[in-house]
Amino acid sequence: MDTTKTPAPNAAEADTTPVALEKTETTQPAEAPADSAVTDEVTDADLDDEALAEDEAEDREPSHVGSAAFAIVAAGLGVVALSGSWVAGIVSERASIAARLELTQAADANAQIAAQFVDPWHTTAMVNGIFSALALIVATFVLALPAFSSPERTLPTWVRSVSWAGIGLGALGILLFVLMYFDLLLAIPKAAGAGA
Repeated sequence: MDTTKTPAPNAAEADTTPVALEKTETTQPAEAPADSAVTDEVTDADLDDEALAEDEAEDREPSHVGSAAFAIVAAGLGVVALSGSWVAGIVSERASIAARLELTQAADANAQIAAQFVDPWHTTAMVNGIFSALALIVATFVLALPAFSSPERTLPTWVRSVSWAGIGLGALGILLFVLMYFDLLLAIPKAAGAGA
């Protein structure tokens, strides 16, 4: 007796290959090394981005905030030296009072003029000369600063302009100091008929 079944004539051909019932093992790649490789790539990319950002920060032009501030201070000192300051006023009044206290009742007119006019005049000239010298020093420092740093570093145009203005005002203030202190600008008034 034949126990094999024959397929029906209209049925699709059946697969007659024997199937092995043994369990086949498929090898799958370990996920941990793949994840670590991706993590390593991301880390390297992040490090490259950070290095690029640092390079861009180094290549970026500095802000020059300090140089700009010092340039403005220099110009301000030059203006104060030419226009006068409350410091010069206070020191001048003090010199005037000190000179008057040294006068005697028998002092002649020229000694009184010197006490009330010449000493305060010279003291004001001295204070304004100090402000002028400070303006000149600070402005020169601002202009010379790039020479002591990297050679390609240059100051913005407006900072250089303000620094040159500070140098001009400081030089003019020093010139006026010399003219005032040595009585070259205005002659000392003399009392007529007073003894020398």
